[in-house]
Amino acid sequence: MASAQQSQVSNDILEGDIPSTLKRMTIPMIFGMITLMMFNLVDTFFISMLGTEELAAVSFTFPVTFTVISLAIGLGIGTSAVIAKALGANKVEEAKFDATIALLLSAVMVFLLSLFGFLMIEPIFKLLGAHAEVMPHIYDYMSIWFLGSVFLITPMIGNSVLRASGDTKTPSIIMGAAGLINAILDPLLIFGIGPFPELGVKGAAIASVIAWSVAVGIIFYLLAVKKRLLSVSPGEQGVMQAVKKILKIGFPAAGANMLTPIAMAVMTAIVATYGPEAVAAFGVGSRIESIASLVVLALSMTLPPFVSQNYGAQNYQRVTEAYKTTLKFVMVWQFAIYIVLLLCSGLISQTFGAEKEVQRIIELFIYIMPLSYGFQGVIILSNSSFNALHKPMNALLLSVIRLFVFFVPFAYLGSHLAGLKGLFIGAAIGNLVTAIVAYNWFCASLNRMQSVPEQELKHD
Repeated sequence: MASAQQSQVSNDILEGDIPSTLKRMTIPMIFGMITLMMFNLVDTFFISMLGTEELAAVSFTFPVTFTVISLAIGLGIGTSAVIAKALGANKVEEAKFDATIALLLSAVMVFLLSLFGFLMIEPIFKLLGAHAEVMPHIYDYMSIWFLGSVFLITPMIGNSVLRASGDTKTPSIIMGAAGLINAILDPLLIFGIGPFPELGVKGAAIASVIAWSVAVGIIFYLLAVKKRLLSVSPGEQGVMQAVKKILKIGFPAAGANMLTPIAMAVMTAIVATYGPEAVAAFGVGSRIESIASLVVLALSMTLPPFVSQNYGAQNYQRVTEAYKTTLKFVMVWQFAIYIVLLLCSGLISQTFGAEKEVQRIIELFIYIMPLSYGFQGVIILSNSSFNALHKPMNALLLSVIRLFVFFVPFAYLGSHLAGLKGLFIGAAIGNLVTAIVAYNWFCASLNRMQSVPEQELKHD
């Protein structure tokens, strides 16, 4: 039954109507991400009720937690690209063994990174500009988060395996279920409702770890038992060959993703010079960005399997059409989201800002940054499509150009010229310029691939 369903999915990806197939794959991911991100906003809301210091403390953790998550995302990208290409070339057993290796490899690597982070909590956050009054809250949160991070990445990699096979509905259900568990446990553990102890920000971290642990059990059952997408038989390839295939894409992709929290750490340090209210508002703005970009993020998970499977089947024209169609949609959609955010800016700032100054900065963020989210979408989808074509170094270089040639330098210059307003304007302009570079670069790569496909395949 599972094999028949996977075969139908592959037929749709390789032969079906492109807009309809992408829509069918993306809509479940959107609903799953809406559910998860709404629960994340609930998490932010409950933490904000503790006070500005607690909210600022958790805002300081975003660049660090995203570093670990970025490693998992990168390895997930490598996993998805390798498995989807194998499925597109009808190498099913090879894809199953690659999935098994990916899960084991990711767990080991994230454990080592998190152990280092746990031992270095104080120096890391002092470097980010955290003040003494927020440091105890940071330690309470991060000591739990680091120790439980392996339970976070296993479902992420498992979901990458499912998406590579074309199944985007199941990952969305898993994300939603984990988010629901987290949202239910948050107020119980943060405020000590009923028999539960009052743990403050530590309770928020514990709630997350429990939710992740449940997701681990679900994903292993689905992959190993129900869908039979795992195998310990290497077939013609060895263990090291499977590891190399995943890391060839996974390492550069992880590096590219880990550049984002590094850039955000720099941005946070710049914002910190304007006071804890600015850091708190910037943290809320980051959560708003996640919600506003959820369709782009969903497409960044569903477009790559489509691209990789058609790449494996050498259907280059379908890759081109899917890429351009998706970008057109994203530009229109993100502009509509900007209008909605403008209309709701007052409500949003009052909901998540406990102080007038925090509310003012949240509104300033909303007026400027979301206008560039369409361009940011072009960058994200170009980056993920480069990885899907097994061109991870192009994706890595694009990330470097975006963050450290345009985004951070323009934001830094803007902050010197016009304070926080200038910082946001500079960052938005950085997104615009990078989007132009990304689109032209990716189109040139596609044109070259179609004109000399055999040479490209040998190079890969």
